[in-house]
Amino acid sequence: MKFMFVAGGTGGHINPAIAVAKEVKRLDPSSEILFVGTEGRMETTIVPNAGFEIKTVQMNGFSRNMTFSGIIENIKTVILTLKAYIDAKKILEDFKPDVVVGFGGYVTGPVLKMAVKMGIKTAIHEQNAFPGVANKALAKEVDKVMLTSADAEKHMKCKNPPIVTGLPVRREILKTDRDFARASMGLQSDDILVLSMGGSLGADAINKAIVEMLDVLKDEKNICFLHSTGKYGNWVGDKLKEMDIPFGRGTNIHIREYIDNMDVCLAACDIVISRAGASSISEIQALKKPSILIPSPNVAENHQFHNAMALAKNDGAILIEEKDLDGKYLAQKIIELKNDSIKLYRISQNAGKDAKINALSEICRIITSL
Repeated sequence: MKFMFVAGGTGGHINPAIAVAKEVKRLDPSSEILFVGTEGRMETTIVPNAGFEIKTVQMNGFSRNMTFSGIIENIKTVILTLKAYIDAKKILEDFKPDVVVGFGGYVTGPVLKMAVKMGIKTAIHEQNAFPGVANKALAKEVDKVMLTSADAEKHMKCKNPPIVTGLPVRREILKTDRDFARASMGLQSDDILVLSMGGSLGADAINKAIVEMLDVLKDEKNICFLHSTGKYGNWVGDKLKEMDIPFGRGTNIHIREYIDNMDVCLAACDIVISRAGASSISEIQALKKPSILIPSPNVAENHQFHNAMALAKNDGAILIEEKDLDGKYLAQKIIELKNDSIKLYRISQNAGKDAKINALSEICRIITSL
């Protein structure tokens, strides 16, 4: 079979598509796969690095700024969109896919709509609890709609009943042994490890709150901290030195710019402090990790808030909005969880209730059966 995967703009769209493409290829090495993305965006680097060919079309999102410059930009976007339909048709005609699968991003609009018009089987996968603009529009037309969260369904009008598949979780995340991970990090059996992060670039609000939290908890017994500052959080170490907060070798506080052994750290930790991207939440659910989720307010459709709320409303996570984020409050929540093993266990179990650890195989089953 020939599969076309369409995804663009962010890693949240691209990485799940790559995971599914790799699994399709593993299950049937004779499968032919082509990606379509947006010209000049990150997928033009990430996809070839993963071993797949990619074709591109030019696309922009519409501006919500109704100033003169915003209107001009929207006129340009209309022209680009019309051209994108023409380019999409040519790519489809040349590759002749059996199935076209969209994983989100503006580029999915013209490619999937053209595939529907040409009578090609189509499917989309929505990663978030609040669907993106492109997927909401496409749900009315495609053959299959796959969801990470059941909450997304109430925001979509689907041609056919949607299927809650979950989001693919990296195999290494599922396979890492907790006891081995903790031993490799030098943790004692009664240590509580708090793993915190704000994304690869770093989140200034989270970094500031973590510094304040560490100032409160630095002398707390049996709590260890591992914090990823992200690319733009290099100031965190300097700030801790300035505040005379010891960190690094021989202490209970460890600071890294980036965590490159996330499978080990996630397996070993007891509490996660994180943004609420779909991939992060799926990994938290799969490993039943109690978490404090701080959704980014700077994302489309405020989807991270909806992702976090889907867990928090069922007592599967603690939700703190960024506007309410404070280091002392964060410290208070950590101590509450440390001192209440019953609550920690309850959140853990609730987090795992809706985990879809077989999401990858389920998505592959659906798209190969179209």
